[in-house]
Amino acid sequence: MMRQRILKQAMKNSTFGILALLLAAGISLTACKKQETGDGAPPPAEVTHVSDMNLISVDADKMSQFPLASAEKLEEASQLSATGSVNPDISRTVPVISLANGRVVDIKVRLDDFVKKGQLLMKVQSPDVSSAFDAYLKAVNDEQLANKAYLRAKDLLEHGAISQAMYEQAEDSEKDAKADLTAAEEQLKVIGVDKDHPSPVVNVYAPVSGVIITQNVTQAGAAGVSLSGSSTAFVIADLSQVWILCDVYENDLPKVHVGQSAQIHINAYPDKVLTGRISDVGPVLDPSIRTAKVRIEVPNPGILKIGMFVTATFESKAKQTYAAVPADAVLHLHDRDWVFLPAGSNQFKRTEVRGGKVLSDGKQEILSGLAPGQQVVANALSLESTVSQ
Repeated sequence: MMRQRILKQAMKNSTFGILALLLAAGISLTACKKQETGDGAPPPAEVTHVSDMNLISVDADKMSQFPLASAEKLEEASQLSATGSVNPDISRTVPVISLANGRVVDIKVRLDDFVKKGQLLMKVQSPDVSSAFDAYLKAVNDEQLANKAYLRAKDLLEHGAISQAMYEQAEDSEKDAKADLTAAEEQLKVIGVDKDHPSPVVNVYAPVSGVIITQNVTQAGAAGVSLSGSSTAFVIADLSQVWILCDVYENDLPKVHVGQSAQIHINAYPDKVLTGRISDVGPVLDPSIRTAKVRIEVPNPGILKIGMFVTATFESKAKQTYAAVPADAVLHLHDRDWVFLPAGSNQFKRTEVRGGKVLSDGKQEILSGLAPGQQVVANALSLESTVSQ
């Protein structure tokens, strides 16, 4: 009997365990089905409202400490500034060339010297002199002989001793001899030799007055157009008028044109302002930086030197409208310009603007971000200081 009770109890416990397992499996399958039938959408995002950092609230009893000022209307011609450098006027630049080939035996001037037209620059010992003078002497002898033959033929023709054809042949030979003599004389002049006082040393003179901006010869160096090295011994530039070459961006090219005036501000002389005129707008853009060369002709009062950096300001004929506010109303913060506009309910809103130049009456022009007639806090720094405390 005892064994039968124990067996029945074991079978009962086993039945309860199997039912428990089946119940757990059913719950798991139900959960999977519910998960599979879900839409998979993420939970909605939480939105946090942050107040405007540029909006400033002020106590009502302190509003009188920040008086307002109205932006005035300002009309003036738009301006464009571009950096540039001083360059010689090519039309006033002249190379000095020794047409006699040879060796430099004496140099009378140096780089950066001012020379006058006709001034002796250097001496060149040249073998071309002997060749040219030899050709000249032979031309002299040939012309003398041809002249004698011509005079003799003329006399014989008058006495009927020769024919007209023989006379014309003698006359033609005389003309050819004179032409050869003239060419030989010109050859001596070209290389700088005096036919009456020939010398193996040729003098080279300055063709124009100006400053020597380039020197390509040295003592005992080679000179001439057919020897090794540079054929140009010196370069002389008349710097009484110079070129200012500026780089103007592609988008700003409509603002400049030939004949337009420009104000030249010299970095080395901040108190000097020169006036020039645009003589050319380059037809080719630099493909890397998208700029064109603008050339300005400027009379040189003696302070402009080749290579100087300058700033050119161009002013257009058309006028544009800007706003002008007290200079104290503009706050310079983090390399930007700001003003404070009234926003109602004892509030001010800090607004970014693009400031221009400061005017003589203590106001500053606002190029963008503010319209004429709008009100701003007259002293932006005092309001900013109050908020920072």
